[in-house]
Formats: sequence, structure tokens, C-alpha cells
Amino acid sequence: MSFRINTNVEALGAYNSVSNVSANMSKSMGRLSKGLRIADASDDPAGLISSELFRSQISSMDSAMRNNTEAMNFAKTAENALGEMNQLLDDARGLSIASGNSATLTATQLAANQDQISSIITSINRISSSVTYSGRKLLDGSAGVTTQISNTSKVAGFSFGGTANNATITQTGLVTINQTVVATAALYTATALLTAGAAASGSISVNGVSFTVTAGTSGASIASMLNAASGQTGVTASFTAGNQLIFTQTQTGTNRSINFVDTSGAVSSAANTSASVTGSNATATVLMGGQSVLYTGGAAGADGLSLTDSNGNKLTITTGGNAVNTQLMGQVIAQDSSFQIGFLANTTANLALRNMSAGQLGSGVSSTTSSLAAIDVSTSAGASAALAVIDKAIDEVSQMRGRIGNFQRNVLESNNRTLASMKENLSNSESSIRDLDVAQEMTTYTKWQVMQQAGMAMLSQANQSGQAVLSLLK
Repeated sequence: MSFRINTNVEALGAYNSVSNVSANMSKSMGRLSKGLRIADASDDPAGLISSELFRSQISSMDSAMRNNTEAMNFAKTAENALGEMNQLLDDARGLSIASGNSATLTATQLAANQDQISSIITSINRISSSVTYSGRKLLDGSAGVTTQISNTSKVAGFSFGGTANNATITQTGLVTINQTVVATAALYTATALLTAGAAASGSISVNGVSFTVTAGTSGASIASMLNAASGQTGVTASFTAGNQLIFTQTQTGTNRSINFVDTSGAVSSAANTSASVTGSNATATVLMGGQSVLYTGGAAGADGLSLTDSNGNKLTITTGGNAVNTQLMGQVIAQDSSFQIGFLANTTANLALRNMSAGQLGSGVSSTTSSLAAIDVSTSAGASAALAVIDKAIDEVSQMRGRIGNFQRNVLESNNRTLASMKENLSNSESSIRDLDVAQEMTTYTKWQVMQQAGMAMLSQANQSGQAVLSLLK
């Protein structure tokens, strides 16, 4: 053992120990004051990385849960509006039933029922055009599905809003049309005129419109007379060198006919000549979103180039593009009603809302009434047709409400519960990594506190050890 004055090794050692203890106690105090085990990256680098990952996911889950809530409010707004439509349609059905009892009703009473139905139709159109969420209309066909036509030479219009296919259209999809049947217009050729190039005296009827023919009138003049009235008849005429009148319907399809009657033999070779000719409807297969859907013309009174599928989706072929071929038509986009419902990329859900205006409801079930907007209960036949149209409209509205309910319950609410459970477990994991166990840390702090006090005492003793050298110098 040596006795030195200049260098007090014992005091230096005690000082270093006290410094280390003080540093550890300072860190412990910082943890206790913040309640965190990892106050900065130096406390636990690997733990900090894991903790920050959990924190970012938890924060994203909060945003996703808010998105789910907003999506539910979006859906509820549309569903409540459709519920009001159901009530209006129930009232319209009751009025149609009442109007069917025409034997006990006066014309004034039937007109009053029709006025009420007209008001109901106006209300349905108002709801479909005015219901909005955050400035976006929900039921006018613009929420969820839009179409873009690239081949305008082939397709004049394409409306996608039916109920069956919407669930499959979750992103931009190309649409191809494969037309298999050409639409044709009705064509009728009258038999040869009695006298070459001239008609006999009499009258003819074309689609219910009567024309008086004077003896000796030329075939060309008769054709001009018929063409002047084509706006009424929907039929044009031409006169050939073979002394024949050729009648052509201005529109295509089985719903566009030529009904020709010549009881007097004015332009035909025999009296009591009558004919009824119709055109043919186009048929096409539309390839979209991995599905092949059949479209046919002539539904609910439409012409042969106005095609529909079983779900009410509509397609209009141009006259110039009316040919058997396969062409790219355009694309369907379903992004307007896309909701980010998860905390990971591409965790989305879509809700497509079709056009619910009266003109789009109840089509395809009556040959005399094209849609809900066209119902007329002023006659027994009209009331009967109205019932079929209204029942179809009720079914369409109910199906849309059911789809919205399914979206709320089985997508949004289920997803919200899953997110809440995940957030709870991730928060627990993040807490176990980053948060402080106060009881354990308090025990550690107490240890450092005692060690600091002991170290200070020993440092004081070590500082006094040099005093022993003085006794040697006396």
C-alpha cells in the first residue's frame, strides 16, 4: 500500500462510481417523469423501431375507423332516401288498385288518382336528383359508376346502373361489344299499281293515318304525299320503275311496324289489301369485368338499336355502327364511391348506386308502359300495366336498399369491429415495448438513489484518506 498526495486513486474511483450511478438515476428519473421506458432511441434502438411501426399503424387505424363511420353515414343517407321512395311507391300501388275498379269510378275520380300518382312520380324524381352527401349526389346515377364511350361510331350511349353487375365492377374496366344480330327496319313493297304509273280513286291507311288518292295520281306523287306525313306515320315511301310503292319504317326493331291498308285497291292490284310488317331487334353480348352479358333491343317499347340487359343497363347502337362485329366500346369506371376502409394500401370497398329516377324504374315488364314515369291509371288497362311497373319499381328500390344494408352490416360494421380489435391488440403490444412499468422502475430508481448516497459517503471518505499522510510529516 502506498501513500500519495497528488493522486487520490480511491477518490477517483469513488467519483467515477458516483457519476455512473448519478447518470443512471437521472435516466430513471426521466423515465418516471415521462412514463416511458423508451424516451429516446438510445434507450432501446430495436424497441424504438418496433414501437414506431406500431404507432403508425394505430394512427392509420384511427383514420380508417373514421372513414368507416363516414361511409356508413353515406350509405344511411342513401338508404333513408330509398325508404321514402318505398313509401311513395306503396301509395302509388294503392292508387293503381283503386283505379282498376273503373266501373265504380267517374272520370273525375280517375283523373284525381292520376294527379296523385303524377305528384308521387315528381317526388321520386326530386329525391333521386337532390339527395346528396358532402355535396355529391347519391341517386342520380353519378355515385359509384360512370361510363366512358371511346367508340362513338358504334355506340351512341351506355348507361350502367343495374343491380347484378355492380358488385363486380370495382375498378376501371374495358367494355367490349360483340353484336351478333343486326337491327332492321320494317320494309313493305306494295303490289303493282292498277295502271302503269298511276293510281285508282280511293284511300289508303299507313299506321292508322288515312290518305285520299285521286285517280290518275302518279306513284311518285303518292310517295311524296306519304313522305310529307312521315312524322305522323314513322314511314317513308319511294316509287320504283316497276310501278311499285316501297314503304320503309324510319326506325328499327319489332316495336316499329308498317301497317298498310288499301281496301279500295287504290295503289294495289286488288282491293282489301292489308299488311303488317315489323323490323328486327339488334342483339349483342357485352364483355365487361370478366362477365358476358346479353343485351337485346326492343324492350319496353324501345326501338331495335336501344338495347337493355335483364338488370336495366342500357346500350344504344348507332345507325352507322349497326353491323355484326366485335369492337372495343369504352370503359366502366367505379371509383366515385370507393372507400378506404383499412389501414393498408388497396384495402377498399365500393358501393355503386344506380339511377333511381322514375324514368329508370319499372322498365321491361310492360309493352305499353315503358317505366314508372309513364304510368297512366285513367283506364283499366293502364291501371293493370301500372301495377306491374310499380311492383318492378318496388322490387328495384328494395333490392338497392338491401344491397346498401349488406354493405353497412357485412362490410363496414364488420370491418370496424375488426379494426377496433386490431387497434386494441397493437396498442397493447406498443405499450409493452414503450411504456414504463412504474413499479419496476421505482425499484430501480430507489436502488440508484441508495447507491448514490453510499457512493457520496465513500467519496467523502476517500477524499479524507490523504489526511493520513500528515501524520507521517509530523
